[in-house]
Amino acid sequence: IEQKGHLKGINFTYVGDARNNMGNSLMIGAAKMGMNFTALAPKELWPDTDLVNKCKEIALETGGSIRLTDDVLEGSTNADVIYTDVWVSMGEPKEVWAQRVAMLAPYQVDMNMIKNAKEDMIFMHCLPAFHDVKTDVGRDISAKLGKDYPQVKNGEMEVTDEVFESKYSKVFDEAENRMHTIKAVMLATIGG
Repeated sequence: IEQKGHLKGINFTYVGDARNNMGNSLMIGAAKMGMNFTALAPKELWPDTDLVNKCKEIALETGGSIRLTDDVLEGSTNADVIYTDVWVSMGEPKEVWAQRVAMLAPYQVDMNMIKNAKEDMIFMHCLPAFHDVKTDVGRDISAKLGKDYPQVKNGEMEVTDEVFESKYSKVFDEAENRMHTIKAVMLATIGG
């Protein structure tokens, strides 16, 4: 709402592992808000069919829509928002990295994807993001997998540094908003 003025009718594309907690939560929220949600991911990483069907029912009532695609061009066309998350969640073993990079390298958010979206689109990420070699994980992945997957050679995994640092990126606005939400939850929890 802060960036676009409304949620209803927004074309929201989630890119990456669409069966994870972020992909599922965003799909549910988008359905409830009347947004047009697209999960852009390899078919093996699509959300659970029962959850998709429940979200489609909700979207019918709110005027939104739910779509799954593995086609990068189709999934990013006319997006108002492109949102991604890390390719491997906390707690998953290091052995998963190579498999996940192999599956998701074609889904890296880069300027080609951004240019396929609407001109005034925004990019979002819940952070932390792996977009350079300034972290241990970025350096490690770059060293181990960069020769096989050129997309990750500079520590750029789910998003390129060019996109992360671009005018389209609203990741720090998002992080600031989350900080205030967390403070409110903490206050409510301790009974303030």
